[in-house]
Parts: sequence; structure tokens; C-alpha cells
Amino acid sequence: MQAGKPILYSYFRSSCSWRVRIALALKGIDYEIIPINLIKDGGQQFSKEFQAVNPMKQVPALKIDGVTIGQSNLSVLKQVEEENQLPVAQKAIISGFDALEQILQSTAGKYCVGDQVSMADLCLAPQVANAERFKVDLAPYPIISRINKALLALEAFQVSHPRRQPDTPAELRA
Repeated sequence: MQAGKPILYSYFRSSCSWRVRIALALKGIDYEIIPINLIKDGGQQFSKEFQAVNPMKQVPALKIDGVTIGQSNLSVLKQVEEENQLPVAQKAIISGFDALEQILQSTAGKYCVGDQVSMADLCLAPQVANAERFKVDLAPYPIISRINKALLALEAFQVSHPRRQPDTPAELRA
């Protein structure tokens, strides 16, 4: 098998895809991005072409040396009626942030676990973006807010940000 540039099948707003983009940027791994619009045409993840890449029909999907790795969590909100999605998302985020804010009191340094970026940070920034998207008040979470601000100052988090992806709609671009 020939080693080539990794391919990331991604959706700009997918928090799971953002985590992968952050990790690739932190590691300095050059990759090709193929946008998969989860809304357009009834969801491009359901196309026969994409199903050949990832039979689970989810993003992100990262193809490295002919092997595809996939993961996603958008399917949870799709199980909730549209008018209930906002309160369900808010409840889940607030529950998680309540617990995380307490944990961070004993683990946080500059970032979630001390002064080195960890996997926890790769999860935190996209979840804070979800919180903002779903109108969660971040005032009760000063540690989460402080860490997120520090993370968003890092180049890896900036270049991988949903507002800077090739498939980001013009009105949402940074």
C-alpha cells in the first residue's frame, strides 16, 4: 500500500470533525479535506459515493494509507423533534459543563490538564462552540471560558476552526 496524503471527509460545523482537524494541525500533518455537507441534498453522507468511503454514513472519516477511521455524534440530535432540539442540546451541554467546571478546579493549568494541550482540550473547544451555537450561558463556567480563550489563541485551533473551512457558508466565515 502506498502512503499518501491523508484525506479527511469533514463538515465545517461538525465538532467531531473539528477535533480531528485540531489534532492534525497540532501534529503538523498535511491532509486533503473533502467537504461532506450534512444538510445539502438530504445529507451528502447518505450518497452512494460517501457510503463507499464510510458505510456508517457519518463524518468525520479520516482515510490514511487506505484505511478509513470514522466517528460522529450528530445522530443523537436527529432523534429529537426539531422544536425540542434546542432544550435537549442545552440540557446535555449544561450537565456536562457543570461536571467539567468542578473537575477543572483541580486539573486545570493554562489548559484542561496542566499547561500542555491534551485530548481534553481537543474536545473542549468544539463543545464550547456547540454551547454558543445552542445559546448556553457560559457565565457559570469561568474556567471553561478561560481555557477556551487560551485554546482559540493557538494556531492549530484557529486553522481548524469551523469558520475557516472550505465548506463554511460565506455568512458564517471568519
